[in-house]
Amino acid sequence: MKQNRTRISDVMDEIQSRITSRTYLPGTRLPSVRAQARAMELSVSTVVEAYERLAAEGFISARRGSGFYVTGPVAPLALAEIGPKLDREVDPLWVSRQSLETDGTVLKPGCGWLPAAWMYESGMRRALRTLARSDTAELAEYATPLGHPALRKFLARRMATTGVEAAPDQIMLTDSGTQAIDLICRFLLEPGDTVLVDDPCYFNFHALLKAHRVRAVGVPYTPNGPDVAAFETALQNHSPRLYITNSGIHNPTGAVLSPVVAHRLLKLADHADLVIVEDDIFADFETNPAPRLAAFDGLSRVIQISSFSKTVSASLRCGYIAARPDWIEGLIDLKIATSFGGGRLAANIVLAALTNSGYRKHMEMVRLRLAGAMEKILPRLDEIGVKPWFVPRAGMFLWCRLPAGMDAASIARSCLKDKVVLAPGNAFSQSLSAGDFLRFNIAQSTDDKIFNVLERALSEQA
Repeated sequence: MKQNRTRISDVMDEIQSRITSRTYLPGTRLPSVRAQARAMELSVSTVVEAYERLAAEGFISARRGSGFYVTGPVAPLALAEIGPKLDREVDPLWVSRQSLETDGTVLKPGCGWLPAAWMYESGMRRALRTLARSDTAELAEYATPLGHPALRKFLARRMATTGVEAAPDQIMLTDSGTQAIDLICRFLLEPGDTVLVDDPCYFNFHALLKAHRVRAVGVPYTPNGPDVAAFETALQNHSPRLYITNSGIHNPTGAVLSPVVAHRLLKLADHADLVIVEDDIFADFETNPAPRLAAFDGLSRVIQISSFSKTVSASLRCGYIAARPDWIEGLIDLKIATSFGGGRLAANIVLAALTNSGYRKHMEMVRLRLAGAMEKILPRLDEIGVKPWFVPRAGMFLWCRLPAGMDAASIARSCLKDKVVLAPGNAFSQSLSAGDFLRFNIAQSTDDKIFNVLERALSEQA
């Protein structure tokens, strides 16, 4: 009897999961009891009982001679219920929560930002003092729809250093890089569309695309960029509307796009009428600038976005979108509709911080510190059998493979008990093919405890 109750619960959980994830919307006819029984390899009587219980609880209703239908209003969106089921230690949203909610006693080699002590604190304090003396409008008024004019002019000059030609009126400020992608998705996508992402890629791309009810398809990433043959196959098989990527330092691998791959991608994108979103958030970590798709394309079908949370301050939320003028017009309307005015105060602070003479020296020091951390951390990982997939020339990330037979999710679960937050590979992988990988943030991996805890977890799983 207990086993049968478990099987009934399995059917109920499956149906409720599909309702919660909005796969089954109100009015959707459920599979017949026979079809559901075949799909789950259960008896018809088990499915009938499960359906009856769901009806009793109000999730579904029976229509005589027609079947069972989903009832009620649309379920509140639960992102964790969409897509393949993962351990919560691997779920992208859970990794983010663990990194954001912890106190100072928790070590975070799996997070995606610099330690607070590495950020541009002195420049922020100077900028805040300067802004405190500004007129009332700067402190109290809404920003213009495009955002702070002087910051947009500065960004246009800054983008030109990587070959991206954008007039100030082709740049719209946003509250963050995440808001930039969110607005672009609202602008270009409909539920059910397909979006290509790198496999692996920044895990919040997965979560954001789930929120927009679109299908993400991963393209294997190589040390020179996405696998071009796989990219072409994905275009042919899935007819995607959008491709989201990093062209500078790639997250999580640290790789950079080669010029040859960039040209091939743009040729394929042009033929397939594909729009590319290029996230350039790690530009200031580069020692030698990588090719930019937006530079080769001239902002025709490439949209470039970025923010300053990785170098100036994660507390200060300010980003931008650079795109062709007609798209900027539509994006302005969406920005007003969803957030009305942008962060005028934040834009002023960012501009003051970036144009201060200390910012260049600050980033030089950060790059030197990262290089030093890389030299120390690589041998420490090697000692415990953790190998880099690729050794980056710059940036904060190391994408590493665990010893044979090790499961990154289990390792992360074990280390979490010892207050060490790791980032398992499958959080970054749409195909869930990175189960033996971890992403390390070398700036957050300088404490000996991390390696001691990780070594113990590896030995326990061996």
